[in-house]
Amino acid sequence: MKESAIRIQPWSGSEPPTEAAIQRLLDAEGLRSYAWSNSPGDVYGAHDHVYHKVIYVVEGSITFGLPAEGRRVTLNPGDRLELPARTVHDAVVGPRGAVCLEAHR
Repeated sequence: MKESAIRIQPWSGSEPPTEAAIQRLLDAEGLRSYAWSNSPGDVYGAHDHVYHKVIYVVEGSITFGLPAEGRRVTLNPGDRLELPARTVHDAVVGPRGAVCLEAHR
């Protein structure tokens, strides 16, 4: 299935998200994930990837810039962002840092 749209899904669980709960969601989709983290204020310049990126924030926050859409979106714990391959984006890590789970389609 070819994904062509950026998708943002806020956390809708009744309990605060945990890494285990998010991992179960990714596992249910057959996605193999890995964890990464960044310090407060870390910056990623505009770039893209050859793969479809699925990212969940576990702790902290990160703001993604989406230049083609002229907008920025901040992800907080449990929030999910899907970026189709070749989607140019940038990012700034929030004031408490960020821990994320990422998978590729």
